[in-house]
Amino acid sequence: MMRREPAGAPDGRAPITRMELAISYVLRGGVLLSAAVILWGISLAAVTRNTGYAPIQPHHLPDILSFHAAAGPGYFPTAPATVLRAALAGKAYAIVGVGVLLLIATPIVRVAMSVVFFLAQRDWLYAGITVLVLAVLLVSLIVGVG
Repeated sequence: MMRREPAGAPDGRAPITRMELAISYVLRGGVLLSAAVILWGISLAAVTRNTGYAPIQPHHLPDILSFHAAAGPGYFPTAPATVLRAALAGKAYAIVGVGVLLLIATPIVRVAMSVVFFLAQRDWLYAGITVLVLAVLLVSLIVGVG
C-alpha cells in the first residue's frame, strides 16, 4: 500500500497559508491594475497626441519627458487630490499618475493586510511591529507629498 504525502510542498515545506495567498493576490492584482492604468494613460496620450495639459509635438518629445514646475508640456501633477481630479477629467498624464499612485499604494495595502492577519492570529509582537512599519510608511507618504 502506498503512503500518502501531506498536502504541503514535495520538498517538505509547509503549505501556503491563506494569509500568504491573500497577500500574494493583492500584490499581483495591485501591480497588474497599476500597469493597466499606466498603459491606458500612455495610450490615451499617444492616440490623442495630448497630455491633457498641452499637445504633444514631435519636436517637443524631450520636453514631455522632463519636469517643469510651471504648466507646459512637461508638467506633472503630484498632489494625489490634483491627480485624481485631473484623471477624472480624462487628462492622460494624470491617468498615468493614478497608475503610479496605485503602484505606491500596493505595498502599503500589503502591510495593512498583514496587521489585520497578525491581529486575527493574536500575534501581538508581529502585529505591533507591523503597525509601526505601517505608521512609518504612512507618515513618510504624507510628509513627502506637496
